[in-house]
Amino acid sequence: MSASNDAGAFRMTDELALSVPPTTPEPQGAFSLGDLRDQLRVFVAERDWAQFHTPKNLASALSVEAAELLEPFQWLHSGSTEELSAATRTAIRHEMADVLTYLVMLADRLDVDLLAAAQEKISLNALKYPVMQVRGDARKYSDY
Repeated sequence: MSASNDAGAFRMTDELALSVPPTTPEPQGAFSLGDLRDQLRVFVAERDWAQFHTPKNLASALSVEAAELLEPFQWLHSGSTEELSAATRTAIRHEMADVLTYLVMLADRLDVDLLAAAQEKISLNALKYPVMQVRGDARKYSDY
């Protein structure tokens, strides 16, 4: 089946046509994690899925999607763009989006500010991995 050229449809590599629902508008200008969270809240509410989105279920789904993200890279030398077809890059992009959306939904359920958490973790890692000690060394902090 081929997708029409309507503005509300797109063509996937497996020839399935999916229409974009009116509640998922194209982002205009700057699009923040808060905007994505709000869009996901609407998407979930429209489908009455919040009842299934416990922290455990969201963390499990996140883990599954992360594994699916890894799959296209299996058995490649490095996974550089030269090794990836256009269809594979599209599949990777979609899996990355799945990981991000589950992470945003999990953070929403647990009231975690992801940007603040990432900044905090970078600061902690800077203490664990001082530049002068680890530059060019991939070992874990406990190994030196």
